[in-house]
Amino acid sequence: MTSTDLSRCFKAYDVRGLVGQDLTEEVVRAIGAAFADVLELQGQTVLIGRDMRPSSELFALAFAEGAASRGARPTMLGLISTDELYFACGRLHAAGVTFTASHNPAQYNGIKMAKPGAVPVSAETGLFDIRDLAQRYLDEGLPDSVPAPAAPQVRDVLADYAEYLRELVDVSRIRPLKVVVDAGNGMGGLTTPAVLGQELLPALPLTIEPLYFDLDGTFPNHPANPLEPANLEDLRRAVVEHEADLGLAFDGDADRCFVVDELGEPVTPSAITALVADREIARAKAAGVQDPVVIHNLITSRYVPELIASVGGRAVRTRVGHSYIKAVMASESAIFGGEHSAHYYFRDFFNADTGMLAALHVLAALGSQGLPLSQLASTYDPYFASGEINSEVEDKEAAVAAVLAVMTDQQRAGTPVTVETLDGTTVSAEDGSWWFNLRPSNTEPFLRYNGEATTPATMAAVRDQVLAIVRGEA
Repeated sequence: MTSTDLSRCFKAYDVRGLVGQDLTEEVVRAIGAAFADVLELQGQTVLIGRDMRPSSELFALAFAEGAASRGARPTMLGLISTDELYFACGRLHAAGVTFTASHNPAQYNGIKMAKPGAVPVSAETGLFDIRDLAQRYLDEGLPDSVPAPAAPQVRDVLADYAEYLRELVDVSRIRPLKVVVDAGNGMGGLTTPAVLGQELLPALPLTIEPLYFDLDGTFPNHPANPLEPANLEDLRRAVVEHEADLGLAFDGDADRCFVVDELGEPVTPSAITALVADREIARAKAAGVQDPVVIHNLITSRYVPELIASVGGRAVRTRVGHSYIKAVMASESAIFGGEHSAHYYFRDFFNADTGMLAALHVLAALGSQGLPLSQLASTYDPYFASGEINSEVEDKEAAVAAVLAVMTDQQRAGTPVTVETLDGTTVSAEDGSWWFNLRPSNTEPFLRYNGEATTPATMAAVRDQVLAIVRGEA
């Protein structure tokens, strides 16, 4: 029996909370039982993986106990990246989970869940049903176990995962490249040698310079969150020092990949989205696909849909968030999808996101021609973006209303704008010279600003004006 409130750790897309407070073995055991019951997995395989955090192994075993007690058949995958879980759920057509808190600090852990075929489990597709049943099991006690619960089996999917990715993007004949990879002491330290190295498969024309490949869930070097610029500093320096062709940085569970060019400068995820879209559309059209669809969220650069249209694809815009992207990927039969947060989704990867497959596309594009990455990437990044800027605001609706009031006054003064509310509020100049989005955080007192313009001066002017209003400084 426990007084734990599971609503604290069940988020819209996954489970995440403090170890020993929100997540304990007892809590995880109840979640495992509820997962098996809600998804009706009696007699079926449940794949269970984990990252390198100190609590992950015991949590994986507790989850297996809970699932087995309700008649599921647990298979332990051991240490895996999150995209390895999606691969396993897709290839083996089995439901699965992995224990990870992604880029969050060491005191956190969490659970990412998928149905057979790597279909995501989110608030819209059963996650809160699992929460509610697990809460009942915690409050009232677990039901009696089924007779003779299945003992966990063990399976290693790393070699199959690596081989599958190499089959999707062939980099065996590119020019030699030197690559610095910052794994951040996360699961990229396991997957990079398997996919890009020669531990399991034949050598590629790549020289890998490793940074922080030791799996260490205490993150002794820097947080495994490359979205924060400070966490890219070691990689940027190393790329220049090694005179490398590029750098790759993975987050803690290695499902996101960030790219740095030969000058040590970050390449925007929007540019990577455009580059990969260009390649995937060409491949789809060569295979006879008419009007191939590419998904992008509303915060990616406006160049992304422009590029998609220019090479004969069809762009579909969606809200931020991987469950939305995956749902639209499936409904539109899209070949690829990209987000500003460096999540990249592929039809050939079960509509799931994988940073490693995006990295292979970058390597293939760079290595198949002679330009350095800085020049190649610039062709996919013609505009000027603000990046995501957070403002702590108590009354988010009032702040947005204040911004819209100013924009309305400017419109009366001769600056026509359009306003959309697909995800937050997006304001765009009708002449195409700038746009910005204000999106409230669901979990924090933040209003998130993203903007873009055709010139640096315009981008800065719009950014500064809007932030001043939001922060009450105007």
